[in-house]
Amino acid sequence: MIKLLPTINSPADLRRIGRGQLAQVAGELRQFVLDTVAQTGGHLGSNLGTVELTVALHYVFNTPHDRIVWDVGHQTYPHKVLTGRRDRMHTLRQLGGIGGFPRRDESEYDTFGTAHSSTSISAALGMALAAQLKGEDRRAVAVIGDGAMSAGMAFEALNNAGFGHNGHSVDMLVILNDNDMSISPPVGALNRYLARLMSGQFYAAAREGAKAVLKPVPPLFELARRFEEHAKGMVVPGTIFEEFGFNYVGPIDGHDLDSLIPTLENLRSKKGPQFLHVVTKKGYGYKLAEADPVKYHAASGKFNPAEGFPKASSPGKPTFTQVFGQWLCDMAEADQRLVAITPAMREGSGMVEFHKRFPSRYFDVGIAEQHAVTFAAGLACEGLKPVVAIYSTFLQRGYDQLIHDVAIQNLPVVFALDRAGIVGADGATHCGAFDIAYVRCIPNCSMLTPSDENECRMALTTAFRQSHPVAVRYPRGAGCGAEIRPELTEWAWGKGVLRRESSVRADARLEGRAQRIAILAFGTLVHAALSVAGKLDATVADMRFAKPLDEALVLELARTHGALVTVEEGCVTGGAGSAVLECLAAAGVEVPVLVLGLPDHFVEHGDPAKLMSIVGLDAAGIELSIRRRFVPPEVARPALAAVNS
Repeated sequence: MIKLLPTINSPADLRRIGRGQLAQVAGELRQFVLDTVAQTGGHLGSNLGTVELTVALHYVFNTPHDRIVWDVGHQTYPHKVLTGRRDRMHTLRQLGGIGGFPRRDESEYDTFGTAHSSTSISAALGMALAAQLKGEDRRAVAVIGDGAMSAGMAFEALNNAGFGHNGHSVDMLVILNDNDMSISPPVGALNRYLARLMSGQFYAAAREGAKAVLKPVPPLFELARRFEEHAKGMVVPGTIFEEFGFNYVGPIDGHDLDSLIPTLENLRSKKGPQFLHVVTKKGYGYKLAEADPVKYHAASGKFNPAEGFPKASSPGKPTFTQVFGQWLCDMAEADQRLVAITPAMREGSGMVEFHKRFPSRYFDVGIAEQHAVTFAAGLACEGLKPVVAIYSTFLQRGYDQLIHDVAIQNLPVVFALDRAGIVGADGATHCGAFDIAYVRCIPNCSMLTPSDENECRMALTTAFRQSHPVAVRYPRGAGCGAEIRPELTEWAWGKGVLRRESSVRADARLEGRAQRIAILAFGTLVHAALSVAGKLDATVADMRFAKPLDEALVLELARTHGALVTVEEGCVTGGAGSAVLECLAAAGVEVPVLVLGLPDHFVEHGDPAKLMSIVGLDAAGIELSIRRRFVPPEVARPALAAVNS
């Protein structure tokens, strides 16, 4: 059999293929995606589940003239392959390579950049109305999963789209890709509702059988067609989507091209808001992924498709996520008031064991970050102690609730911010760059920055025992391998600690003070700072708190040192270094300060260590920046040559 996929370099090529050959294209595409992810890592199950839907969409719609918006976007590898990027898929999620999500600057077929959920209907509605205002004949399609549909933003968009604009309906299509999965198993009333719709497929079967009988008698068939909507209401109540003003079609098999293509062709020609419910299976066509869609949601690295993901090796250093998960269980044993909340990230946030041991105190609210924050506030109002486990970039979605519902009321909610700082292959959309800046500017809120695994456990304990909102940020992956002590020990509130002190005398003589450099490190960059300090004979302070800042320590270091360097794995603008500068300015203290952190641009996807080197936050980069700024030229030149080599 002649391979078809190598001949497809654009959707136009796909549309020249006979419909009878599309099943072969889908098979080759699924195998290509599997082989690609086996070499690069990345999202797997969701992409295997959307192969036929992707083929059908690009076959029926005139892309890129017609706009397809993929919600979240981690299911778009087949889309990327069919839209001219097949030969670059080996660079997937690597520095300078193809992104793991749609990006407008990567391809004209990526009509809207995504990575967080539930934005597709809003974006597609905007595109549909723009076409209407400009008098352009184009279609806008939003493809959204059942998990993403649980978020409030999706329903806000449905409400707006169904209402129309200035009395005119909007021509757009929403496709619900219902695979009964988000990342964690689905939760909530919407999931139960979709299950009931699925169980009502007997109506569709009965309708098709009746049509087959009546079609030879045109008058009766026409009567039946007119009666259909009334009959449907008697057998299957009108769907919630119809109540929003959409014409609901489905559910249909999302892996059956013979059903998908005629349905999409029909819907493409219809006016007004259309809603197609397709049912797919996450991991479809790869038995291991079908059997365990949670495990095979994403591959962290290379694997052999014939064998599946490699078995976990002997336990190494625990990740910060695992440290949090263990602390959560231990603190729950110690304090019955603790309740834990996750917005659909049980596995990613390390809460599986807590869910097993404390099911009545575990709450998965679905992909609903805004609700998660205000729900926590409600629990706190009644004397409970909520811990919201959430990724740094996902808390951005609940920022108004953080300010209005938690901070203004000064409620004791702990925010465990996983994936703080650079995360690597998921890129700018998942990089936790802004949490220090956006939390420390809110009254009543505190921000803790532990430097290792045991410090993280202590920071979480400290945060939990406060009577106001506290965020604890920690990175993805493992730390330095620090010994984790079992006791639930607190930090001294608002106090940093010295990890190393310069050997240069800190007396009042100007020349002694001028030779001393102090590095004020926030979070895990303490270890890079210590490495640099050994070469520069610098003092290192583990600041522990970005807010409240240990102002007494800052001023003491400014008094006894000729220069200060702040280091953080967060944005420089408004970050912890800014807090140090504000402290010095308020006290009228003048001392040279070098602020190091993430630059004022979005950090791309790639290997985390390489990205840290590029932004100058590895040990070599920190040393280079300090020498350029503070070390006299005659001393710096040979040292810089050594660093650059």
